[in-house]
Amino acid sequence: MIFRRSSAACLVFALLGLASSNSFGQAAARRMPTVDDLLQLDSAGAARISPDGRWVAYTVTGTSFKDDAYVTQVWLVSATPGAARVQLTRGNKSSGNPQWSPDGKWLAFTSDRLADRNQIFAIRPDGGEAVQLTKSETAVSNFEWSEDGKTIGYISTEAPTKASKDHKEQYGDFQVVRKDYSFAHLWTLDVAAALKDPLVGRQRTKGRDFSVGAFSWSPDGGRIAFSATINPDLVQGATSDIFVLNLARDAVKKVVLQPGPDTNPRWSPDGKQIAFSSAMGKTVYFHANSRLALVAAEGGTPRSITDRFDEQPGFVAWTDSGIYFSGLQKTAGHLFRVDPAGSKIVRVTGPDDLMAGGFSLTRDGRRMAFTASSPTTLNEVYVSEVSAFSPRVLTSMTDQANSFVLGTREVISWTSTDGARIEGVLIKPADFDPSKKHPLLCIIHGGPTGIDRPALLAPDARYYPSDIWVGRGALVLKVNYRGSAGYGEKFRQLNVRNLGIGDAWDVLSGVDHLIAKGWVDPGKVGCMGWSQGGYISAFLTASTDRFKAISVGAGISNWATYYYNTDITPFTIQYLGDDPIDDPEVYQKTSPMGYIKKARTPTLIQHGELDRRVPIANAYELRQGLEDRGVKTEMIVYRGFGHGINKPRAMRAVMHHNLAWFNHYLWGDPLPDLAALPLPKMDGKGEKR
Repeated sequence: MIFRRSSAACLVFALLGLASSNSFGQAAARRMPTVDDLLQLDSAGAARISPDGRWVAYTVTGTSFKDDAYVTQVWLVSATPGAARVQLTRGNKSSGNPQWSPDGKWLAFTSDRLADRNQIFAIRPDGGEAVQLTKSETAVSNFEWSEDGKTIGYISTEAPTKASKDHKEQYGDFQVVRKDYSFAHLWTLDVAAALKDPLVGRQRTKGRDFSVGAFSWSPDGGRIAFSATINPDLVQGATSDIFVLNLARDAVKKVVLQPGPDTNPRWSPDGKQIAFSSAMGKTVYFHANSRLALVAAEGGTPRSITDRFDEQPGFVAWTDSGIYFSGLQKTAGHLFRVDPAGSKIVRVTGPDDLMAGGFSLTRDGRRMAFTASSPTTLNEVYVSEVSAFSPRVLTSMTDQANSFVLGTREVISWTSTDGARIEGVLIKPADFDPSKKHPLLCIIHGGPTGIDRPALLAPDARYYPSDIWVGRGALVLKVNYRGSAGYGEKFRQLNVRNLGIGDAWDVLSGVDHLIAKGWVDPGKVGCMGWSQGGYISAFLTASTDRFKAISVGAGISNWATYYYNTDITPFTIQYLGDDPIDDPEVYQKTSPMGYIKKARTPTLIQHGELDRRVPIANAYELRQGLEDRGVKTEMIVYRGFGHGINKPRAMRAVMHHNLAWFNHYLWGDPLPDLAALPLPKMDGKGEKR
């Protein structure tokens, strides 16, 4: 096995200038975190630098058990080192998506604080109350300031007509599948007028010919470029094209028309070209690289400028010095600059293993803000000059973890069954003893084009409490199996028509390598995952007896069942090549139910009641198949939830269910009644004591 340093603590610590108080070695009276400790960690995101570079707005998401919600608020910090941080928004409703006015005098954001639907608000960065700008009848999904700051454009669906309301009154609420849609359209509002009294805004696009996605203002404020699909159904993603709206006449012109999705248009500084994300005519695109492409503002033949970048580029900004985009390089995340004329690509950030994202640039493109995490830090907000990358930390989110005993994170690599090189994140106890054999828990990410990174207390800690198990002496392996993001297009396509099979090779070979190191007890290995990770876990529970216990979260058990019920049917076709009628063999060989006769492993099944991405029929099918063969299984349905469990009380249940399951099978703890978990101690306000 080959080990490589991934965001090595000494390198990143020095580079990012983190305070010594963030080091675990400085904390006193440390302890293993509890489930509620993990659930109540605040997280920072959405770093937006002001146009002049003096301030950074960002969001902090916290936990309210009382309201059973994760609540996001907007914060502000000066880019000057050591400056105090100020909370701009408050309350029990979330505020997010902060965007600066071009002159930096206002910070706009969206919030559902009124009538439980998102509206646009604005607040002065130097204090005061937030002002409501919109009174849209339906929720605002996105917005953007015009270049002169006088107008805001936003996206919303059209309000129900009187006729549709009357129809619902007489016939009840029903939907005609693949025909009943709420189309999203563009609206604009005058900021000066809205500051006096909130406005509905002026509707700029209408009808049922298309549904608007992302958009951006031209530099002169006279046009808006936008992407749109023929309707808002997720299966129509390939129909997304680029349009330009002339505001003087509300006239719409299509400027990019080619197969495959074309999305997220952004104007050049001179207003003569539009950059956009493109499949460049490919109709099979789920596992292929997208490109950044250019087209003349009046239309023409698109030209890709990122063919040399073997990953997914995410547009950040277009300045006089070039087009900036973000992208992954294995588990690292960086900012890049591409020359729009010659397509030369230069990486702006470093070192190689930096895990950064969420970049924003000042109006002149000289300074940036971003967020980054490391094996020893939570996500923090940073600023740096663009020309000479030297980041300064502005937040101290990691202080929340100072009292916890947490595992160490590193990236490891090994060779899979077919010779493919696989990486994974290994979490080891702080007092790891290589001479001992440890229990091993594999946690498998979703996607399949997701990725696990060696970040402290990664988001999956709210489903699978890695550090609690590590605190009991276990190792945790997170496998970036074939198909994962960050490793290039060819790697992402290694599981095309090979789903489950190749993925299982990658997990099992990782387990074998750790066993060969002498670190793992082969009789105490577990596996779990959500979504695609749940599918891989289901495949393993049906096809091998290598695991002591498995947990399947929102997992696919039968690709045919999945194909006919999911809300993204094209995904299945693009990975498996055909539908279940024309190619039943590939569906059989890649489905856990195709191997169910071999199943022996005790399996916990977790699923959201209203899941449309992986419909719950998959969970019931797996449960019955296991029960028919006498395999110990428990199935838990989280009521009211879709594909993800996104409220803290239910997340508490998800984690306690997983803890109980694996603690029983790997450590021999008594298996409690999963319907009667121990109740946490609460104060009179409904918060945990």
